[in-house]
Amino acid sequence: MFAREHIEYEAIDLPDRIDLSDEEMQSAARAFYEKMKARHTVRDFSDRPVARAVIEDCVRTAGTAPSGANHQPWHFVAIADPAFKKRIRDAAEEEERRFYEGGAGDEWLKALEPIGTNDSKPHLEDAPWLIVIFAQRWGYFDDGERFKNYYVPESTGIATGFLLAALHHAGLVALTHTPNPMKFLNEMLGRPDHEKAIMIVAVGHPRDDAKVPKVAKIKKPLNEILTVAD
Repeated sequence: MFAREHIEYEAIDLPDRIDLSDEEMQSAARAFYEKMKARHTVRDFSDRPVARAVIEDCVRTAGTAPSGANHQPWHFVAIADPAFKKRIRDAAEEEERRFYEGGAGDEWLKALEPIGTNDSKPHLEDAPWLIVIFAQRWGYFDDGERFKNYYVPESTGIATGFLLAALHHAGLVALTHTPNPMKFLNEMLGRPDHEKAIMIVAVGHPRDDAKVPKVAKIKKPLNEILTVAD
């Protein structure tokens, strides 16, 4: 929690420094690419449990992400309780039925066809953990007065990317799920009105017979995602 008396600029020496040679940098960059290239969005989860400590460390990694004014406008709720997961699945599928019954529009539904999704979301119960990500529109000083958060979608998006990378690095698979609207999650999880649920991440190990959409392996080549001015 922020305290007013601590809002001032104070410079300190860079506490952590990584000093690699050019060759080491290239090797590290390529190794990380190869690692992340093996990340897959998986809907078929096994019943193998995942220790709470693993989830906590992955969320700790997410919490190191940069944010607007360093306000860190995010909150993560990790859920393993089967009854809670069933409630989330039931509520999410109700929203998904509206989506697939016409709420999304023909163009959006057509775009989803190669992914093979529908309104059935068993992964919300099958995955050993669900992590619900909330974005905080504002925060509070230690005296209870409200302050505005900045670049909330951007900051929370970066933290979410850190989380997905950490989960993959830990040997887990994940599925990002965004039922719309998600207001039901605030009431269900006891989160305040100034927080907005932006994503449910199902986390666990893949089943032996896990499948992924073939189209998901098609990624844009570098020349379509990068422009260099040097």
